[in-house]
Formats: sequence, C-alpha cells, structure tokens
Amino acid sequence: MTDITIDPAAMAKLASALNFICGADNPTTIAVKKAAESGSEADIKKARAMFLKLKQSDRAAALNAIRG
Repeated sequence: MTDITIDPAAMAKLASALNFICGADNPTTIAVKKAAESGSEADIKKARAMFLKLKQSDRAAALNAIRG
C-alpha cells in the first residue's frame, strides 16, 4: 500500500471549509483543524475517519469549497 502524504495547507483549507459548512464547534471541524496544526499521523488518521463519517453532502461541499 502506498503511503499518503497529507498537505498541511490543504488540511487547513479543509478545516476552514468545514467551519463554514458544519460550524466551528463540530467535532470533525475541530479534529481536522487539530490535524492541520499538529501534522501528527494519529491526528490525521482520526480527522480522516471523522470526515468520512460526515454526510455525503457535507463532504462534497467541503471538497468543492477547497478546489477553487
């Protein structure tokens, strides 16, 4: 399996988009923001798992927001 490298700047943009879409107090927003700041593998893994548990519409909106 190939190791995936997560760009902290992209993770910070995703956190910003989630802040707008889900709110600052949403646990996923908080986890993604923490992962962007720390860059630790454990934080990134937790944030990714939480992101995947969001509603599909929220995930799509957040990803579309950072594409531009």
